[in-house]
Amino acid sequence: MNNKENLILGGMAIMALWLSVLTYSVYFSSSASASTLAATRALGTTAVSTPNTPAINPATGQPAIKPTNTNTQPQQPEVDPATAANLVFAENEFDFGTLEEGEKVEHIFKFENTSANPLTISNARGSCGCTVPEWPREPIAPGEVGEIKVKFDSKGKKGKQSKTVTISANTIPGNTILTITSDVIKLEGEEGADAGTANGK
Repeated sequence: MNNKENLILGGMAIMALWLSVLTYSVYFSSSASASTLAATRALGTTAVSTPNTPAINPATGQPAIKPTNTNTQPQQPEVDPATAANLVFAENEFDFGTLEEGEKVEHIFKFENTSANPLTISNARGSCGCTVPEWPREPIAPGEVGEIKVKFDSKGKKGKQSKTVTISANTIPGNTILTITSDVIKLEGEEGADAGTANGK
């Protein structure tokens, strides 16, 4: 009986020791996490987050808002309606028709400032490197007209082409889209020369 009682007491002692260690580790683990969070907030930094978990704003405790990628989504400053201008193009699209591959062409888009405020074009950008716009850098007075020249290089292009130019100005909305289209073909002689080169001739 003594051996049996000793085994029972020994087992109970081991269980009590194990529970004590478990309680100790859980308590200090929670304390460490709380201390880390407090230190992070004190430093005014954002808590580390996993790729799928939004960062926490230390001031509000709410998920922080991810900033907009300005490279893919350029933000235009808001225009005061009292100072906004009105940009009116005679045409917003132009078709160059059929072009031979490698041919360089250009077209002039004419516009008018139909508002009572000066028109300022801050930027004009093509949808690709083959489409290059030129625009007036000086303000366009009310009632005055202006031009935007768009150059297109068909080198390396083939088939139906549709390119855009985005005009940014002090207008509402802030962007105006111009479109150029064309059908780029390759001459039969050039195709034959390319085929001969490919066959080692």
